[in-house]
Amino acid sequence: MSKFRKLLKNKARRNHYIVGIVILIATAFSFILFIQRFAYISMSKQYDGVNLVQKTKQKYERVTKVNAKRGDILDVNGDMIAGDSTIYNIYAIVDHKSKTVDGKADYVVDKDKTAQVLSKYLSLSKKQIKKYLTPVSKKQYQVEFGPSGRGLSIEIKRKIAAKKLPGIHFIELPSRSYPNGVFATNLVGITKADDANDKNSNISGVMGIEKYFNKVLSGKNGKQITKVDKNGNELPGSQMVEKKSADGSNIYLTLNSKIQQYAEILAQTVEEKYEPKNLQILVMNAKTGAIEAATQRPTFNPTTGKGLSNSWRDTLVEDQFEPGSVMKILTLSASIDSGNYDPNQLYQSGTVEVGGRTIGDWNTAGWGYIPLSEAFTRSSNVGMVKLEQEMGSETWMEYMKKFHIGQKTGVDLPGEVSGSISYEHTSDQAMTSFGQSVNVNTMQMLQAFSAIANGGKMIKPQIIKKVVDADTGKTTKKFKREVVGQPIKASTAKKVQKAMRQVVTKSYGTGVVYNVPGVKVGVKTGTAQIASPSGGYLTGSNNYIFSVAGMIPYNDPNYIVYVTMRQPQKMTESAEKILSEVFNPLVKRLVSQGKSQTDSVEVGSQYVSVPSLLDKSTNSALDKIKNLGLQSGVIGTGDKVVQQLPDSGQKVMPGQRMVLLTNGAMTMPDLNGWSKNDVLKFAEITGKQVTTKGDGYVVKQSVEAGHVINDSGKIIVTLKNK
Repeated sequence: MSKFRKLLKNKARRNHYIVGIVILIATAFSFILFIQRFAYISMSKQYDGVNLVQKTKQKYERVTKVNAKRGDILDVNGDMIAGDSTIYNIYAIVDHKSKTVDGKADYVVDKDKTAQVLSKYLSLSKKQIKKYLTPVSKKQYQVEFGPSGRGLSIEIKRKIAAKKLPGIHFIELPSRSYPNGVFATNLVGITKADDANDKNSNISGVMGIEKYFNKVLSGKNGKQITKVDKNGNELPGSQMVEKKSADGSNIYLTLNSKIQQYAEILAQTVEEKYEPKNLQILVMNAKTGAIEAATQRPTFNPTTGKGLSNSWRDTLVEDQFEPGSVMKILTLSASIDSGNYDPNQLYQSGTVEVGGRTIGDWNTAGWGYIPLSEAFTRSSNVGMVKLEQEMGSETWMEYMKKFHIGQKTGVDLPGEVSGSISYEHTSDQAMTSFGQSVNVNTMQMLQAFSAIANGGKMIKPQIIKKVVDADTGKTTKKFKREVVGQPIKASTAKKVQKAMRQVVTKSYGTGVVYNVPGVKVGVKTGTAQIASPSGGYLTGSNNYIFSVAGMIPYNDPNYIVYVTMRQPQKMTESAEKILSEVFNPLVKRLVSQGKSQTDSVEVGSQYVSVPSLLDKSTNSALDKIKNLGLQSGVIGTGDKVVQQLPDSGQKVMPGQRMVLLTNGAMTMPDLNGWSKNDVLKFAEITGKQVTTKGDGYVVKQSVEAGHVINDSGKIIVTLKNK
């Protein structure tokens, strides 16, 4: 028995020894692992993928972004086109538990009074505002007022804040100011906040120059580091700046504000009278390539965003189209330059068969047998086909390539299309000679025209004059005249210039209407068919792209003017007459630059700068509007102006209407004689639903003048052309 006990005792001792060894090994192994882990953490500063240094910094440091100031966009003379600004979003606290620091109520106490006051400054009725102030959920802390409560100007914000309404607050947001209103808008572009609800958000360009030079304009943000304790409280004297911000550079464009503004006036007039689906006006300095004016219709107001949904691109570079007969400038140039032009050769005008296709002149009956010297002047398609055939398709294609047709110009704008040339069939080859079966953008055509203006040297269009460092004032980049080719000889250019002059001076020329007394203008007109989605081309007298390209003066051009108009919906005049309403006064304005005011053309037709009429008496505001040469419209019975359209700082054309909202009851004005644009201003400033019927000017309204419209339903307005 004792022997058995002794055996058990030895076995237990051995087991203890084994367990001890195992524990010792496990402990040693764990210690080694711990040492390795500790060493790894010490060296890598990471634990489970978390950067411990960074985590510690986050806990004991507060990093604040320091925004760089976005650079300005200016015209050639340094006048502001786009600059930094601030807008405000309004909101209301509706939670009755909210208090100010001194214990006062910080929520909307009196909904009636609050709604009444806000209805004077927001395009919402008192009833609509009360609805916003009464949310469905009683637990809701605050409410906003939809689109009408966003993007408020500093003026409106100050007016509302002065009323000291409990619970009414504002969020300050970075924005961009465009003081000229509609001003080369699609070319200059617009911006948007990277985070619309963050007051420290950066803004980025989304169109035009703002987008193309976004990095240059944005600059570089800095950051400010503040030491804090474990509870997030700032430690005294610990503030330091780790990295300073670098403001964005200022960009000077080649645009001339005086010419640009006048082009906008002319474009707006044509748009209202004839309603084209698209209109483009460009002015280029023929010798340098500087674009001095560039506008399009439709366009939009960059301040209000009105019209943006119908104009979300820069058609000057992003749209391609068949240029039509202005292409004949290049055809004639190629024919002369290649030695294949015989001005005295007779040809049968009217129609011609090419590759199984009948090609006709605009005058399909033709003019009988006429010399080729008249083909350009009369804008004969058949004559151009004759020139293309005499050259040969290969030679003509070589010249189109020399003129960079089908190639991007590289102008400093986003989204430029390259265009294309359809050249597979004989008929297509022939049609390119008069501007069909070939697609271009307007900048390409300007570039090609510059060869005729510069003795054969082709100049690249320029929209940027220089880039200037905002901090030092030093020019970091300067854009100079750039010759991109010489497609024709100087002698050829002179002959084409003379041919363009004959289009204006010859009795049978298609451009007689563009004759400007005292100015030696040379032009080429264009009428391009528009391809139909179902195949072939659209029919109808207005379904064309009408154009005119001009050299001023023709024999030593200082300017190239190019105007295109697509499908005018109210074609009450001939296409040439409509375009002359842009071209002729614009030419006069160009040649009158630098002369005294008494010698200038159409004095007083520059934009009118809109003043602030807020808080002015209604009568004094009306007197001011009258003295500015503007029309007026008053909404309400009050004696003080509380809102206006257009806003102060904008620039409008003489004769346009300013709409005023007064502090009295919102009553219906007499809209008789108001234009559709005026009616839209009325709808915007009142926030009412307005339906328009017809076009032209108001002849009938569903709500009588003087009737209170705060709670009225839909308003129907009937318009007719005069």
